[in-house]
Amino acid sequence: MKKTKKPCAKVGVIGGSGLYSSDAIKKSGEIALKTPFGSHSGPITLGDIGGVPCAFLPRHGRGHVVTPTEINQRANIWALKSLGVERVLAFSAVGSLKEELPPRTFVFPDQLVDRTKHRVSTFFGNGVVAHIALNPPFAPEQNKIVYECARELGIKSSFGGTYCCMEGPAFSTKAESDMHRACGFSLIGMTAATEAKLAREAELVYSQVAMVTDYDCWKEGEEVHTEMVVANLHANSANAQKLMRAAVPRIAAAPLEPAFSDALKGALFTAPEARNKATLKRLDLLIGKYL
Repeated sequence: MKKTKKPCAKVGVIGGSGLYSSDAIKKSGEIALKTPFGSHSGPITLGDIGGVPCAFLPRHGRGHVVTPTEINQRANIWALKSLGVERVLAFSAVGSLKEELPPRTFVFPDQLVDRTKHRVSTFFGNGVVAHIALNPPFAPEQNKIVYECARELGIKSSFGGTYCCMEGPAFSTKAESDMHRACGFSLIGMTAATEAKLAREAELVYSQVAMVTDYDCWKEGEEVHTEMVVANLHANSANAQKLMRAAVPRIAAAPLEPAFSDALKGALFTAPEARNKATLKRLDLLIGKYL
């Protein structure tokens, strides 16, 4: 009997608010996968970009049906890993906390602050403990490649800065926005922290493209409101499709960054004799090569 070829991808693209599908991918089909952590956010589109096998996953589901807190980030990252993904190019809608980062700017942050409250941000626990290094939170070399592609395409872009991840789904108060600005943060968003941590545990080389939609609520006369955000989401989405086409082939050809691709090497702290065997079996996709 002829075996069915297992679907595979090399690069995973995660779409954020306003980016629920990808015109950049030459499609070969859609798939829904079972994971030990439940269902991922929405159907995964398989195909290729510039000859590179890719998987596109809408973070909030198609039609934006999942809140930031409700996103099953473990299932999302696990599903991509199980397809053979080595790299992730993640797009997120964010608010700007700096005058020089106006709406419709693409920012490639190099630091992260996690101010979420209700997220599960690790695959580990239940008798198997791992402590990964998270600094830097975003892959520096991969981010540089994507940033250079954005500049070549004429997309207003900025490299560096701190992404502050809040719980949501409500936007900030003025007091919160002023506090985040006083801390020196560049961007405010609701998804990158958990995603970056889980991607690191899954040894995926992870880049963040933060697409500015508004000035949060700190700038008088340009406070965040839905109509403005939606208009900027559409403009950013069009540029994101262009960026995928340009960047995916280039990042796929670059060397993997060991701080990401070997992140679990030496990270298991639980003594071998004390490790929960059921948990080891459950996490074999992530840690099997180290056992």
